[in-house]
Amino acid sequence: MHGRKDLTIFPERVEPLLLAMNEEGKNARQLPAPFDVYPLDDIDKDILNEDLPGLPDVSEVETVRHFTRLSRLNYGIDNGIYPLGSCTMKYNPKICEEIAGSVKDIHPADTYAMTNVLKILIELSKDLEEICGMDASTLWGAAGAHGELIGMLIIKKALEEKGEPRSTVLIPDTAHGTNPASSTIAGFSPVQIPSGPRGYLEASTIKDYLDDDVAALMITNPNTLGIFEQEIAHIAELLHNNGSYLYMDGANLNAILGTSRPGDMGVDCMHLNLHKTFASPHGGGGPGSGPVLVKRHLMPYLPLPWIVADEKDSYTLKWDSPTSIGTIHSGMGNLAVLIKTLAYILSLGPEGIKDVSHVATLNANYIKTRLSKSFDIPYTTPTLHEFVLTDKRQQANGVTTMDIAKALIGFGIHPPTIYFPLVVNNAIMIEPTETEPLEELKRFADVMETIASLAETSPEIFKDMPSVSPVGRVDEVWAARHLILTWDMGESNKEAAVSKQ
Repeated sequence: MHGRKDLTIFPERVEPLLLAMNEEGKNARQLPAPFDVYPLDDIDKDILNEDLPGLPDVSEVETVRHFTRLSRLNYGIDNGIYPLGSCTMKYNPKICEEIAGSVKDIHPADTYAMTNVLKILIELSKDLEEICGMDASTLWGAAGAHGELIGMLIIKKALEEKGEPRSTVLIPDTAHGTNPASSTIAGFSPVQIPSGPRGYLEASTIKDYLDDDVAALMITNPNTLGIFEQEIAHIAELLHNNGSYLYMDGANLNAILGTSRPGDMGVDCMHLNLHKTFASPHGGGGPGSGPVLVKRHLMPYLPLPWIVADEKDSYTLKWDSPTSIGTIHSGMGNLAVLIKTLAYILSLGPEGIKDVSHVATLNANYIKTRLSKSFDIPYTTPTLHEFVLTDKRQQANGVTTMDIAKALIGFGIHPPTIYFPLVVNNAIMIEPTETEPLEELKRFADVMETIASLAETSPEIFKDMPSVSPVGRVDEVWAARHLILTWDMGESNKEAAVSKQ
């Protein structure tokens, strides 16, 4: 593609549906004669289905090749860098997958097996508490946003028990996008507050918003700009003097893992994304996991069940407590994720845990330094594991953030997060993580520099990018307004869909 076709991974053919490959007689079956292995008369008539669905008549080799080609179109972390800012799409060690696979061997889960499972979970809880500087935790959160909700319900319950019901939760404009929704579902009213000119929340700003109705501040640290919240200890003091709590969104813990602890910053409650920071699969490889950690004064409100030791020094589940917020997850459907996390922590050890954050920061700053020559950097404040670019320089030639993302697809690289955080116009948010080798970092930087160069010399080519992928540039506005969610659609919709492709 424009002199760089060697960088593409997509085939030029458009893979058809199996239905389009249908042709009578392709799937001919040759059976031995006479058919005396399982005579039809001996087959239970109840399991025979004379009305098979309209499956395509396609040969076995065509079917296998079809699905093999489709599998090669699926981009994942095993293909190359996946630089989604704020999502920490790091490589998942396969040994952790193997260890977690042993969970299948506990079924049926008798008392002995469950005691050992609970022992594993207790060990994981203690490790997470030590890493974060917190006093207690619950592992039942099913995802990051679920963890946020649990944390806000804990804070709500604590305030009610103190006889101080409050309704306002402050959220910086650099926080994760799920924070307002989580606080709203918990029954609070979120209020956005501005970060300072250097990209972090200033204590002086907090003072203007504090009153006796503020329940908590939800802060992401490091925030979505990749900037460490440098005044967090002072902010925590102001909140506590006001009778308010400090909640920390720990989804970006990868940046400070083993280096600094939220509990030492004055954080009262936080959640973690085990499927991000601790290298369990993210997204389609899930399920996720969002443990919640608290300081001692919030321990009575943790959700049920609690894992407790009995008189025989074995572990069991406690299902009753008058102060708990109750049950928030029906079972241990994400147990494998928890086991992967413990395996990951034990395999790294204290020094390895610290290296994670150091190398993640080094990798991000290598790319940032390279790309600062070609792209606009909106903040000069030092960043950690991720950073944000904009399309400000490219816009002079009519090339936008969306154009840059589509061009990356053509070069065989998954685009970064775009148009977030909202505090930066036309943001390009990049997080390489610590698991990418220098060669891959260089490849990504090379491609981004090539795109910046093309934006200056040949800006007109961007409107047709990606030009070598099976699906080219789509009209996203049209698609959003004319949702087609099923294949069996009316002829008018079919014609409309074809005309827009």
